[in-house]
Amino acid sequence: MSLPPGFLDELRTRTSLSQVVGRKVMWDQRKSNQAKGDMWAQCPFHQEKSSSFHVDDRKGFYYCFGCHAKGDAISFVRETENVDFMEAIKILAQEAGMTMPARDPQAQKKADKRTLLAEVMEQAVQFYRLQLKTGNAAGARDYLDGRGLSEAALNRWEIGFAPDQRQGVFQHLTAKGVAPDLIIGAGLAAVPDNGGAPYDRFRGRIIFPIRDARGRAIALGGRSLDPNARAKYLNSPETELFDKGRSLYNHGPAREAAGKGHPLIVSEGYMDTIALSEAGFGATVAPLGTAITENQLQLLWRIAPEPIIALDGDKAGLRAAMRLIDLALPLLEAGQSLRFVILPEGKDPDDLLRAQGAGAMQALVDAAQPMVKLLWQRETEGKVFDSPERKAAFDKTLRAAIKTIKDPSIRAHYGEEIKQLRWELFNPRRKPFEPGKKFGGKGWKSPAVSAHHATKNSSLVNGGLSALELREGVVLATLILHPDVTGQFETALERIECTAPDHQAMLNIILRMVGRDSDEIKSAIFDDLGPYALENLFGARHVGLAPTVRNPGDIEIATICVAEEIAKLEAGQGVQREVEDALQDLTGVADEGLTWRLQQAAEARNRAVRSESEDKAEYDVGDNGLALNRAERSRLNSLLENITFAKGKSR
Repeated sequence: MSLPPGFLDELRTRTSLSQVVGRKVMWDQRKSNQAKGDMWAQCPFHQEKSSSFHVDDRKGFYYCFGCHAKGDAISFVRETENVDFMEAIKILAQEAGMTMPARDPQAQKKADKRTLLAEVMEQAVQFYRLQLKTGNAAGARDYLDGRGLSEAALNRWEIGFAPDQRQGVFQHLTAKGVAPDLIIGAGLAAVPDNGGAPYDRFRGRIIFPIRDARGRAIALGGRSLDPNARAKYLNSPETELFDKGRSLYNHGPAREAAGKGHPLIVSEGYMDTIALSEAGFGATVAPLGTAITENQLQLLWRIAPEPIIALDGDKAGLRAAMRLIDLALPLLEAGQSLRFVILPEGKDPDDLLRAQGAGAMQALVDAAQPMVKLLWQRETEGKVFDSPERKAAFDKTLRAAIKTIKDPSIRAHYGEEIKQLRWELFNPRRKPFEPGKKFGGKGWKSPAVSAHHATKNSSLVNGGLSALELREGVVLATLILHPDVTGQFETALERIECTAPDHQAMLNIILRMVGRDSDEIKSAIFDDLGPYALENLFGARHVGLAPTVRNPGDIEIATICVAEEIAKLEAGQGVQREVEDALQDLTGVADEGLTWRLQQAAEARNRAVRSESEDKAEYDVGDNGLALNRAERSRLNSLLENITFAKGKSR
């Protein structure tokens, strides 16, 4: 039915949303402000203890911050009264004292036909249910019994049987006076191409009635008992009643169960949905013979903010999950996403329930993976990233996927999560920082450093650590105060292995948060490392005197400083590794190769010292920095002399 221009606007003007909603809820008087039309209550669409359902009476909209239900007075009446759009208009118009306009004859005709088709479908459902009790359905009953379905379950799900007859349901309905065009229009029968007599679409199949959210029978699903059938499952064709891309199997009961706190689970088919529901997972639905569509996704999110997609543990199930990711990414909203359960290989939910019980399924549901983890699995599983080109292609693919997310906040969080996973993939030698472990606080002790017995007490190695820590601190402080600089040095920073655990943890956080501002980075460091980490970093004298700390906001100085310090850190760490490797080889008499390696280490360190002397005044590190370098050179020369002596003695 078409409404005259302005009718809906007038209806909304005359309707008080708070009065409409007030019939279904108790207002929270502490949070509500009736004078401003700002009303709060417990949500009527899901169970909750707090008042997260908000009505803005002036704007005429409601929104639940818990289940994300939203709409106006019309949608509220539709959802709570379980009526269609025009019926909701009637209810509101009557309350507002408005006369409904005369119906459009064409629209009325279509509505009347849909009503007739629904009645025909209902008669067909009852016919098929009766057929399941006949002798012809013995094989169907055996199959259902083998799937563990009791008589009570068969009745709950209204399961039936279509006899293997060309005109079984057609003759039954026409004998009751149903017009052939209605039987065909409901999708129960079809006319052959040669124009012969209509034939039943469902023959020799177990029948599963498909109902809409209001409970009307709109279609059928049929499972063949013939292993050689062209299709194991067959659904009704699309009709004026049935749009398979906008329908869900078990929609109405699942919505009710989800409102009572059950997790919304999306299975692959009828039997999985029935098995899960019978096992206690009442909020289970299934798409109808196709991959999940955008419309079905929106239906799912109307029921619950994070549906759990439970897919069979085979290649087809995984492919379906991966396709769904691409569909869902652009539609994500805050608090609105998907989680995934991938069942053991070769099993579907029904198999798992019969083999291990509901507890096994509950464990999988509790451990459902967020969508970002499945996206990562899709792009990494079975792939080798052993070249810069492959890594670049990998990065490009992930960036393209994340770019499809419209919500900027969600897009940023996906970027952070992917960056962390990428860090762990390409830096397997580094142990990830344990959240909640505090560094630098009262009573903190540095973890033991694993080292060869010959290097544990080496003054050459230990003396170099403080010099490296000096530079690490300056780099970290600079990046925290000038986060825009980090992106330019991301690759080089990933190669840095900080000598202090708290420094490494800070660097990991900084790299994970590329693109975020300074306050966000400080907050993340505070949350992960505790209140002392930043105090210890910026309280150090050499950090406080660094030009980048004395001149916050000067990007040019920050860029130059980070570039120089990273170069010196890389040189220092290279020397450190050479010395450690060489010292570990000193288990017997040294050879010429070992002597050469230590000489090269000494020369490299001396070059770094000469470079350091150039900016000594700028950093004001005092004589101690150079004294350490002289001490290192002295120890290294002494070590070389000992090696020469050992060689001479061996001769």
